[in-house]
Amino acid sequence: MTILEIILLLFIAGVCGSIGQSIAGYTRGGCVVSIVVGFIGAMLGSWLSVQLGMPELLNVEIGGNQFPIIWSILGSIVFVALVGLVTRRR
Repeated sequence: MTILEIILLLFIAGVCGSIGQSIAGYTRGGCVVSIVVGFIGAMLGSWLSVQLGMPELLNVEIGGNQFPIIWSILGSIVFVALVGLVTRRR
């Protein structure tokens, strides 16, 4: 992977993570947190799609690697909702 491909991958993960955070309604942190949430969401969403027998939707190929956009957003929503439930203030 080249530097440009890594930057593009980080950008796409950040956008997916921030969309997931916005939909879940629980935003903490900034750009780096959105990137991490996007990558965790991609892993969680891909795992869920395999477990449920769902097809891969809207994959983007970057540097020979597939990044699932839709599953990343859905996984980010699930991850952020779980984090929100665990860390909510009482």
